[in-house]
Amino acid sequence: MLDTASRLFPGTFPALRRDRLHTLQVNLGYRCNQQCQHCHVNAGPNRHEAMSEENLVRVRQVLAGGGIETLDLTGGAPELHPGFRELVRFARGQGVQVIDRCNLTILSEPGQEDLAAFLAAQGVEVVASLPCYLEENVDAQRGRGVFQRSIEGLRRLNALGYGAGEGLVLNLVYNPVGPVLPPPQQALEAEYRERLAAYGVRFDHLLTIANMPIQRFGSLLASKGQFDDYMALLKSAHREENLAAVMCRSLVSVDWQGRLYDCDFNQMLGLPLCDGGRPLHLEDLKPGQLEGLAIAVADHCYGCTAGQGSSCGGALT
Repeated sequence: MLDTASRLFPGTFPALRRDRLHTLQVNLGYRCNQQCQHCHVNAGPNRHEAMSEENLVRVRQVLAGGGIETLDLTGGAPELHPGFRELVRFARGQGVQVIDRCNLTILSEPGQEDLAAFLAAQGVEVVASLPCYLEENVDAQRGRGVFQRSIEGLRRLNALGYGAGEGLVLNLVYNPVGPVLPPPQQALEAEYRERLAAYGVRFDHLLTIANMPIQRFGSLLASKGQFDDYMALLKSAHREENLAAVMCRSLVSVDWQGRLYDCDFNQMLGLPLCDGGRPLHLEDLKPGQLEGLAIAVADHCYGCTAGQGSSCGGALT
């Protein structure tokens, strides 16, 4: 894989500072049952990094300390971590909303047959990856057979009440297949509804997320000679008004070793969240501690402010 991180520095992205923290995004590890072209984590079946029990205890301590409204679990496939379900139960017991960033095919993996029922019983919000409504596009990006397994997973969630607009939230995630910006989120959501209705699938919202020029996707761009053109596209589409809503102002990303970052993308680039020049760890995280701290930025950040904007919650505008 080609290293493209050095091409993002020194950057020209505007300086930012953090607001009040309300979302703790925890990467439980890089092991995944899929290996997707656009994956900025470079996750896959052969990755073995996983959060230790010691750091899981620290996550629970942070949640018990109050102030965190949402626990956002990601990976890899976060459900493959043996501590996933216990952490979900604990967070829900604290009254914390839980988001599971689910790739859908995990629901039919051996040993995970009861996963969908567990998520429903705990009232977990499912944010499910489905980068297109066309089978050939999904399989090209994520692997042969992934589309049909994803549809099966969505049907399983629907059967449990997800996507009915009555409490169990099912949101889908769209990523462009190539080096382009996502189309307008609202219009694409309507198209997804129409196309997926043919499969008997329903969902709550579609979240459009721009591909970041880092890790696997950045390497793919560089190998095709498209890296500079994509960066030029992101910069030319930058909108200053999106700066107020970027996710790094209110979210902190935690890697599998318990280290803190302003976002998941900075985590993959090794840009730590620092206080006075000192990288922070879960054990340092206290209520109100992060407000006003400088956010680590580089040119990949244009991916969050280009066009309608992009974040883990979809378009910003």
